[in-house]
Amino acid sequence: MSSTRVFTLVIALLLAGTPPATAHPRDLERLDRGLVAVRTAGGVFLSWRLLREEVTGHTSTGLTGPAFAVFRDGTRIATVTGSTNHLDPDPGDRYRVVPLGRGAPSRWVSPWDNTFHDLPLRKPPDGVTPTGEAYTYSANDVSVGDMDGDGRYEYVVKWDPSNSKDVSQVGYTGPVHLDTYRFDGTLLHRIDLGVNIRAGAHYTQFLVYDFDRDGRAELMLKTAPGSKVVAPDGSERYVTMPREDVEAGYSHQDDYRMSAADYRRHVVEMFLGWHEHPEVVSGRWPATLEQTFGIPPRYAYPLSTSDAEALADHFLDVYAPSRSARNNLRAFAGFVLDGPEYLTVFDGLTGRELETVRYKPGRHDDGLMWGDYALPRIEPGNRVDRFLAGVAYLDGRNPAAVFARGYYTRSTLVAYRWDGRRLREEWFVDSGWVPMSNPFNDNVHNRDGTDPVYGSLATQGAHSLSASDVDGDGKQEIVYGSATIDDDGSLRYSSSAILPPGSGNPGVRERLGHGDALHVTDIDPARPGLEIYMVHEGARFAPYGYALRDAATGDVRYGAYTGVDTGRGMVGDVRPDVPGLETWASVPGGAGAVGLWSAAGVKLSTEIPGTNQSIRWSADLTTQVLNGAQNATPTIDDWRRGRLLTAEGTRANNGTKGNASLIADVFGDWREELVVRTADSSALRFYTSTEVTHHKLYTLMHDRQYRAEVARQQTGYNQPSYPGFHLASDTDWSRVPR
Repeated sequence: MSSTRVFTLVIALLLAGTPPATAHPRDLERLDRGLVAVRTAGGVFLSWRLLREEVTGHTSTGLTGPAFAVFRDGTRIATVTGSTNHLDPDPGDRYRVVPLGRGAPSRWVSPWDNTFHDLPLRKPPDGVTPTGEAYTYSANDVSVGDMDGDGRYEYVVKWDPSNSKDVSQVGYTGPVHLDTYRFDGTLLHRIDLGVNIRAGAHYTQFLVYDFDRDGRAELMLKTAPGSKVVAPDGSERYVTMPREDVEAGYSHQDDYRMSAADYRRHVVEMFLGWHEHPEVVSGRWPATLEQTFGIPPRYAYPLSTSDAEALADHFLDVYAPSRSARNNLRAFAGFVLDGPEYLTVFDGLTGRELETVRYKPGRHDDGLMWGDYALPRIEPGNRVDRFLAGVAYLDGRNPAAVFARGYYTRSTLVAYRWDGRRLREEWFVDSGWVPMSNPFNDNVHNRDGTDPVYGSLATQGAHSLSASDVDGDGKQEIVYGSATIDDDGSLRYSSSAILPPGSGNPGVRERLGHGDALHVTDIDPARPGLEIYMVHEGARFAPYGYALRDAATGDVRYGAYTGVDTGRGMVGDVRPDVPGLETWASVPGGAGAVGLWSAAGVKLSTEIPGTNQSIRWSADLTTQVLNGAQNATPTIDDWRRGRLLTAEGTRANNGTKGNASLIADVFGDWREELVVRTADSSALRFYTSTEVTHHKLYTLMHDRQYRAEVARQQTGYNQPSYPGFHLASDTDWSRVPR
């Protein structure tokens, strides 16, 4: 018998049975090989994981680590050294890879039947709102976690109703559901958030992570009375309401959604208590509602019910429409402006509730103190219900959950550690209320909050956040848009600049302000540390429409004033002939060509790639872009080579944003998978790149920043996930953390 045959038999005996997941550093997920096999025109493409702890060094093209023996149907067919992929030109039925030396082998896998894999979904039943509007469901955002500790990811799917709303939009929505599935389509459990959690991109930020580091992931998210877990057999269990709420008469049958008549009654109640409002008592707000509306004094305070009703009707029918023709508060309905708010931790495998606490901070009111009545467009329930969430290694070792409320005016963040039994608050950050002289007519943006330490955080948040080690101390900070919170909860900086000529207030120092897109990574490898690229929507009162900043200091390295809401921006290596990552942004209405810029601040062209979402798909370490929104078919496009994939029969999410359900390195080598819903939401469709690459890198999920960014990818306006090091065609492999 040949030595090769003996080796094969020995390996086969050693590898009988299912291998355990490989041991791992304590702060990283314990993942298996993640081997996938895909039939292509050239044969069967195989791709698998290198684990971070297996790295031994580097070369000019990648990292070094174990070589891998590749087996087809029990026969060793190849040894792969310089990468973790292989193309087998002679297709077989079953494949396995085995590291030569220490380390766990892969499971046996069979090639996908197609160039993609479909995970079948169970769509929630259709429903009808209290006003008779029918709605159905579509699969929306997805997050991942290893729920059972076997080294493979399970998938948490958010179901959005067809009447899902932006926070500023009037109307009822159907309840949001979160399903957890295995890769084969097995439904583990469903979380029905109930009628008291509105559906929309800004309401439900769900974190999936192994917070207590026991090898099994938890789910953490905002809940309310009526939220429940539904088992596959249909049995239900509501979250546990605090005893004081039960004693106060709250119930899981409560429905806090407002009708238009409810809202009028709410305004009457608000006006009846005007004389007692702390801001009125302190003298910071006008003593009478007539003063706030600019009408002659007419009523005695405290108001009688009839007088409060008369003022409410004046507000709804006269004052609000006079501020903006878009103010039709007689139609205000579907919002949840009252009732308890909770934060619940669920077991990822069973869906069992582990703990429920009050959501911090509470809403306080319907948005009056948050500035929702102050601007010409009156939007109750808008700024008060803007939520963000993320995962961060604040102490450098243990993952914490960070939940945030508010970013247009008052801005708050709270960090928790989950120890397997209880949530423990690490710190709480609050800018304080943004002062107003008249809550019904004032400019609440671009102002400090009242807190003497965190006041400058107000107005600085983005529609997402990033957990990044901006100062290189091994602990992650929270990049909260134009401001950054240090790992200990202190304010590291709040960025500002001088408004230029032609702006709304030339020569005045102004904060950079809110924006829709935020990207944090090592954009420019020629300088130390990380950079932040962000676009800003402050128009004539924002010093920059787009800017690249030093992540450690918040100082602007380059950017430009645009004078308009600059809504989209992206970074990536689309020009491999230029060092570093490129940056680009989209300005609406042709109000100035932002163009494509180098990391060093050199304008490269006036044309730009798309801005929906980026993906690491190519074999050469460059960046590709996901295009396609609404009813268009999603595509992956390369700035130089053109179209690389057309995801026929699928759709992107979130309207004009055109986001995938998920883009992340969930299996295979270091490249990212594209996860999108089928057009009818009957399945999640997984695509993996089948370009043979000669670069070797550990799975991106073993980079702390990248893994944390995958956990927050579904938050607010979905943003790509970035590692905490420079990853591009010009990567210096000696500088990749290992």
